[in-house]
Amino acid sequence: MVGASLRPHPRGPLSAKILDALGGEPGSFGPSPRLSAVDAVTDDDLQLALYVCYELHYREMDGVDSAWEWDPDLLRFRAELERAFLSQLRTEIGPIELPGGDTAGALVALLDGATGPSLSAFMADRGSVDQLREFCIHRSAYQLKEADPHTFAIPRLSGDAKAAMVEIQYDEYGSGRAGAMHAELFATTMDALGLDATYGAYLNRLPGITLATTNLVSLFALHRRWRAAALGHLAVFEMTSIGPMARYSRAMDRHGIGDAGRHFYDVHVEADARHGVIALDRMVAGLSASEPEAGPDVLFGAAALLKVESAFTQHLLDAWSTRSSSLRPLLPRELAA
Repeated sequence: MVGASLRPHPRGPLSAKILDALGGEPGSFGPSPRLSAVDAVTDDDLQLALYVCYELHYREMDGVDSAWEWDPDLLRFRAELERAFLSQLRTEIGPIELPGGDTAGALVALLDGATGPSLSAFMADRGSVDQLREFCIHRSAYQLKEADPHTFAIPRLSGDAKAAMVEIQYDEYGSGRAGAMHAELFATTMDALGLDATYGAYLNRLPGITLATTNLVSLFALHRRWRAAALGHLAVFEMTSIGPMARYSRAMDRHGIGDAGRHFYDVHVEADARHGVIALDRMVAGLSASEPEAGPDVLFGAAALLKVESAFTQHLLDAWSTRSSSLRPLLPRELAA
């Protein structure tokens, strides 16, 4: 897996404004475009605009001056996009209840009460190999930089919560071995499926809801204000992944994908059995002990992840139920570019 120069096609006035600005000199952003009333969780234009803003913190973009990362006008516009995203999530999630101040118990209850269709069960039982490839294309936005977004939250924590997150992240980065980093293992999975594992290769095909799954953790982890939400987001990942990862491995096996291609999923089945315990008993409990007032934010991060992932799952299953692609179709002007 190697880095790519990312210059996606704009999808509307918000992403066009940012992409046009990034072609110029930092400090030349100018007036921000007005945000219209859209579903900020799924809107293609808003989520791409936000994704590009965050991507400046992760990788180089072709022809973009690195000073744009901290351009004040760009950051002000990003804050507007973030407020719209958060406002939509708050509306959909509703009030956060924390009975008795027991954050860990409330988190377990939240996960126990989660409902909705299972994407991993669909893939394991009847998903086609083309649908498996589409699924991995969607997930490439996050998995090819797995661990990086959550890692931004580490300096914003302290005590046992910080130590527990570091322990989890150490495993995500292959315990210090480059070839065992989970992002590298996912690239191997993509190779086994005949996909392009280059970072960002499929960005123009990813719909807004897919970008939202990645933008959510970037938003939480890049803001100290939302560090507890980032922790809740990671805790849900670690506490709920064993069954789904085993089912995705079974789906790969059903289509004749060998051990190397399935290794990404098999590693998570093993590692997350331990990570789930660390996440709840040390990371969440540690933050609750030192910052009991952070409980509602932990639950908001968890609930936001469940909400966005549910919408992502529904998008894929709805498309596949009509024998359609779940990926974003390229417009004629994009095909000609």
